[in-house]
Parts: sequence; structure tokens; C-alpha cells
Amino acid sequence: MADTKEDLPAGTVSHHEIAPEAEKPQLSHEEELRGRDFTISENDLPRGYFRSASFLGSMFAIGLSFGCGVGGFTLVAPILGFIDADIGPDPNLTWVAISYLLTNSVGLMLVGRLSDLFGRRWFFIGGNILATLGCIVAATAPNIPALIAGETLIGLGAASQLSYACRCHQTKHLKFLWGIPFSGFATAIGYAFVFQSSVGWRGVFYVLIAMNVASTLAWFLFYRPPYGRKTRFLKDFDYIGTFIGVLGLILLLMGLSWGGALHPWKVAHVIFTIVVGFVLMVAFVLYETFGNLKEPLLPIRLFRNTGWVITIIPWALGAAVYYALAILWASMVATLYSGGHSAMWAGWRSCLSNCGILFGEYCGAWGKRKTNYQIMVVFLIGSVLLASMATCNHDTPVRAMVLVFLAAAFIGYNEILNSTVATIVIDDQREIGTATDIAGSARSFISTMCSNVYTVVLTNRLAETIPARVPAALLAAGLPSTSIIAFLTAITAGTPAAWDASSSAYSTVFLTTIAFSGIGVMCSFFAPNVDHLLSKDVAVTLHERGTEMVVGGSDGEGRGEGVDVDSWPSYVS
Repeated sequence: MADTKEDLPAGTVSHHEIAPEAEKPQLSHEEELRGRDFTISENDLPRGYFRSASFLGSMFAIGLSFGCGVGGFTLVAPILGFIDADIGPDPNLTWVAISYLLTNSVGLMLVGRLSDLFGRRWFFIGGNILATLGCIVAATAPNIPALIAGETLIGLGAASQLSYACRCHQTKHLKFLWGIPFSGFATAIGYAFVFQSSVGWRGVFYVLIAMNVASTLAWFLFYRPPYGRKTRFLKDFDYIGTFIGVLGLILLLMGLSWGGALHPWKVAHVIFTIVVGFVLMVAFVLYETFGNLKEPLLPIRLFRNTGWVITIIPWALGAAVYYALAILWASMVATLYSGGHSAMWAGWRSCLSNCGILFGEYCGAWGKRKTNYQIMVVFLIGSVLLASMATCNHDTPVRAMVLVFLAAAFIGYNEILNSTVATIVIDDQREIGTATDIAGSARSFISTMCSNVYTVVLTNRLAETIPARVPAALLAAGLPSTSIIAFLTAITAGTPAAWDASSSAYSTVFLTTIAFSGIGVMCSFFAPNVDHLLSKDVAVTLHERGTEMVVGGSDGEGRGEGVDVDSWPSYVS
């Protein structure tokens, strides 16, 4: 795939198009060559490269895989209650979603580094095969444990499916197209299968099976990057660090997901998993730093790049807003605004936050330059709008819908810029997979923590506001005291007192976002300017079957000068 240093989507211009040559920052020879050893100017590409079957087929594979990776979670999460009613009930229902997030976070950490070392083609093919198997298991699941097993495989496969879409700039626009049905309208589609089809919730997985099969074939037939000998990395690979890091991340995320939501924080197994996971992650970092490793899983030098680190934080906090809105807005619609309306009405209104994210990403994709200033502005505005949701209650549905869409749009704008800059600002482009997927793993980790905080705050506030406000209002309305407990059990039917109590709880949660948004706003002021790194060069090109070698130049007829495959390192994309 054509990974370019101009990893900002369409409309971005190269630095030499916006400033005289004399104004460009002068880079050393080593800086110019680092990770760009095989860069090819756009003018030197073979004729018709961007119209070739390899390029177009790979674009299709990337876009469809992205839809599969996103849909494996977003299509399923909104209808878990209906699935539980069909093949449950099971107290472990929440693990359907948690298993996806856990395995996806761990998978991202592994896929980036391993594909940098061993090449990407079979990682992407293998990831799609794994996701296909997961969808088959989920589609035929007779119970919730089987569904959890399916989502575990889907999450692992999604690590590769979501990986390339985040670091290849041509896919940024495809991402929006595939994201419309599988992110923007995911809730409505899930509801439609449940309420308006004969196959029910299993239809979601039938669609995902077909998509995964098609994307697997597209990867196999069209994606053919250059490759080289990779066996030497097997001997030097960081097996010990990988084991420690993976185990530590799994335990830490499990503990954070359990605490406050599924179990009280003081429960022994919650404390144990968090503490052991944290200790293992500390040991992992120390081992990667001082272990004198030839091929570490986590190159610590990445964290010496201040611009890269600064970029990850607002990116991750933006993702936390995405997940928070996915939880809070759908719940808010169902609790405060769905009275007297159909289930599909609630499903469509629940799509507003995800549609806002996509709209913002699309707008941000056309940002041409000075992305650091754009990030400062959009993150601040999005944060203010999100906190303003605290002013909404049962009587302000229109205000809530407008604010949630606009807040999500500005946060989406922030996400697309930071996710792009994260691929450009790294010092060594040979580690683009490692850097991007470690950032993605950190994004998932921070999102999990923030989402858990929002969920716990909402649960605790509802536990306070409903008993404090609803019984008094019911007694004043003439309801016998002996009937209050039964009424509270059925409170989802909706009463003014219940709406007031719920509105107060949601307001508290949206005010809680200020703490995380404040951190992101401060980091945004230090966002790096990457204008000087933008060009129209192509770092790595795709080739037809049997010609998987680098095109080093063009003779004017579109015939590149071949380079012996054995001279190519294994990090090429």
C-alpha cells in the first residue's frame, strides 16, 4: 500500500507547494533517509499506479476490513439486551463487549511491531480469517459464553483490520464511507435486524461473515507489497517481553473493566488483577528499556519523541469521548427521550453521536496545514460542547440532540488529525506500524479507563438521585408507601420525578468529562507542527503478482528499475 508522508487526507498539500524552498527546515542527511530509504516521488510512480488492480483492490480490502473491524463491536453492543433475552440470561453478558475491547487492545500492540518485522500481507490475511471464524462462532452461538468466545476472536482479528486504515492516508476517505453503515448507523441497523427481520440478531453476524470472506479474498488477490528475508528476526524477537507485556495488559484491563461496573472495587479478584497487571506492565517497561534487546516489542525510543507522545493523549481522550457517548447517549435516549416512541425511533436517535464523529472526521480530513492550531481549536470547542450536555434534561431533547452531534463532530475532527499526525511525526518511518498500533493500544487503554469512570459515575449517581427524589415525589402524588419499591423496579416506564433524577445523574457524568477534556486541551497546546514533513512521495509501492520488489524509479514509460528482493529489509509495508 502506498504509505505516504503526506498522511493527511485529500486536500493536503506538500510543503514545497506552500512555501519557497529556502523556507524549508534543513534536515541532516541521516534525518532525510531515516525510514525513507525506499521513498518514491509521485512523479516517478509507474504510469496508472493509482488505477492499477493492486492499488484499487487493496483499497477495497482496507475499507471492507475496516467496516468488519468496527461492525464487530458497534453492530452488536446496542442489541446485547435483546441477545441476552434470546440465549440468556447470563450474568456475564457484559463480557461480550469487554472481550472485544481486551483482545483488540492486546492485538494492536502485537500486530504493529510484528508486521513491521515480518511483513504485513499475511498478518492482514490472517486477521480477516480469524475474524471470519469469530463471526461464525457468534452467529451459531447457543449461549452467551459461546458468543463471548466469538467476540474474542473478532476482537483479535479486528486488531489487523483497524490497523492499516489508521496509517495509510488514502484510506482515510474510504474509512468514512465504510464507517457510515457500520459506525454511524450501527444502532439503527442492529435494531432493524432485531425488530424488522426474521433472522433476528444473528443477521448481524451473517452480514459480517460475508464481508470478512470478501475482504480476505481481496487481501489475498490484490495486496502484494515488497518483501524480503525475515527469518533472522525469529531468533532475535522479544519473546519474554511479549509474554510479560501481553499478560500485564490483559490483567490490568480486566481489573479496570471489572471494578465499579461488574464488581465493587474492594473485591479481592479486582484488586489482584489490577495490582498484578500494573506490576507486570512496570516490569515490561523496565525489561524493554534495560534488556539490551535487538528487536524489542516496544522500542522505548519512541517515547523520547515528545511530539508523538503529545499527539497520542488528545487522540486517546477523543476516543474516550466516542466510547462515552456510545454508552451515555444511547442510555440517555432510552431513559429520557423514548417515551411514547417506537424502538426504531430510539435506535435512529442513538445514531447521532456516531454520525457526529464521522462528520467531524470527514471535515478534518480536508485540513490542509497548520494541523497543530486546528487541534487546539477543535478539541477545546468539542470539550465545551460536551460539558454543555450537563444542561440537558427530559424537557430539552432538541438541545441535547444538537449538542451531542456538534460535540461529537469536533471530537471526531480532533481524532482524524491526531491519528494522522501520529503516523507522520515518528522519527523512523520503518516503525510506522509499531508506533501507530502502540498508540492505538494506548488509545484503547485510556478509553477503557475513561468509559469505566463514566459508567461508574452514572451508576452511583442513579443510585443516589432516584431513591432521594422519586419516593418523595410519588408520596406527594398520592402513591401508597407500600407501592414505592415496586414502582422503582419499573421506573423505566418514566415519570417526571424519575426523569428529573436521571437527568441529574447524566448531568454529573457530563461534568465529569471536564477532568479528562482539560488534560486533552492542555496537551493540544503542544501539538507538533508537521507541515515540513508533508510531501507527495510514496514510501512503499504495491506490485502485481510475481513482481513484489521495489520500484526505484521510472524511465518515463512507467517501467520501474527493479531491486533484488533479497536486498529489501522486512519492514516494508
